[in-house]
Amino acid sequence: MFKILRNIKNIFVHIRSSLKFIFLVIVAGILITSILSYFYKLTYSVTLDGEFIGYTNNKAQMQEKINEFMEQNDSQNIAFIEIDSLPKYSLCLVKKENQTNDEEIFAKVTGLGTAYYEYYAISEGTEKKYYVATKDQAEEIITELTNKKSSNINKISYEKVFGTDLQEFSPTEAVITNLYEKPIKTYSGSGSYTIASSTTKIDLGITLIKPVSSGYTITSRYGSRSGGTHTGLDIAAPTGTTITAAADGTVTYVNYSNVSYGNCIKISHGNGIETLYAHCSELYVSVGETVTQGQAIATVGSTGNSTGSHLHLEIRVNGTTLNPQNYLY
Repeated sequence: MFKILRNIKNIFVHIRSSLKFIFLVIVAGILITSILSYFYKLTYSVTLDGEFIGYTNNKAQMQEKINEFMEQNDSQNIAFIEIDSLPKYSLCLVKKENQTNDEEIFAKVTGLGTAYYEYYAISEGTEKKYYVATKDQAEEIITELTNKKSSNINKISYEKVFGTDLQEFSPTEAVITNLYEKPIKTYSGSGSYTIASSTTKIDLGITLIKPVSSGYTITSRYGSRSGGTHTGLDIAAPTGTTITAAADGTVTYVNYSNVSYGNCIKISHGNGIETLYAHCSELYVSVGETVTQGQAIATVGSTGNSTGSHLHLEIRVNGTTLNPQNYLY
């Protein structure tokens, strides 16, 4: 019994000693922390490419400010600013007299940035010829040239461009004037040259077949309509429907990104006669390829300036469009 009591006493003595030790450690920790906090402070050391550039108390705020700078989009057509080297932050203890220098850090980091400008290039064929500031201006140019029946409209397109140099922008009217080409007159069979109309029928010297032969609906005819002149025939059909060549010929034009026509193909049938197939979903032929009448060349889609799945078909003689329904459908 005595031995048990002695063991219990020893346990209590050990617990008391341990509590005293823990208490002393806590007190010492508080004293050390108080002393350190009097002379030192926690902050972030900032380095850039391994070089120390200063201190900041709030790394999240600093990085957010830098990110906003890189993502800016202002009236000068700046799309974003690229900074190759971003700062690194390390939590550290420094003397209180060391001051933070957030503005200096920000200036050093952003001073390494490269501005990328956003604007729109107007191309004729593959050549970028003019630059405008906005998409609306680019679309206005395409619309005006279409309304004026510029003979080169199929070659005119626009695309968004990013660059480190801001190009000189051209006035919209000047671009339209410089790109516009008068419609080419064609022989009407009456002894004179006239611009072909929806009622003009010229003997093409070839027989055409329907490029979409079943499951179609005519949704827009050739001629005047709201917003301008429709230069072809719209044949609505499900996406993926096969489009075939209307006649034997050679593929002279294949474009995967024409703004107005989308994915499109142009085939020459000789003697200035051409057919054009626009808004395709897939294209099966390439420039220079010889095709035969009835050969699958593409599938119906809704690419480019389109509001639904359909084939836009054009028939041209020497660059002037004719009414497809004088020959087909």
